[in-house]
Amino acid sequence: MPYLYNSQRLKLRRKSFRNNMPQSEQVLWYYLKGKNLKDYKFRRQYSVGKYILDFFCPKLRLAIELDGDSHFIDDRAKVYDKNRQKFLSSQNITVIRFTNTEISESIDGVIDKISKHLP
Repeated sequence: MPYLYNSQRLKLRRKSFRNNMPQSEQVLWYYLKGKNLKDYKFRRQYSVGKYILDFFCPKLRLAIELDGDSHFIDDRAKVYDKNRQKFLSSQNITVIRFTNTEISESIDGVIDKISKHLP
């Protein structure tokens, strides 16, 4: 039976994603790592099922996803995101999304929005 969380099958891919994080993910990770945000532990590049989440707080079942331009212009990406959202919802995982532009232009606003999801 395959693991639902952090499957061995996706281990190398997760590691590659962690080692090659886009600038926007690096910026957000600075604020999330080490329980910096309200003492909640976030993990980066965490897999649930066949999907790798940008950031995940297991205690709250909260995923944070950063979307680049391809998520808005590529029809295949839109379908993929819809299926991914449906699966994660079925696992009682709340997903909040931000664009790369939001990270670069308003990181304080992004952190504020995330904080509102943290008790």
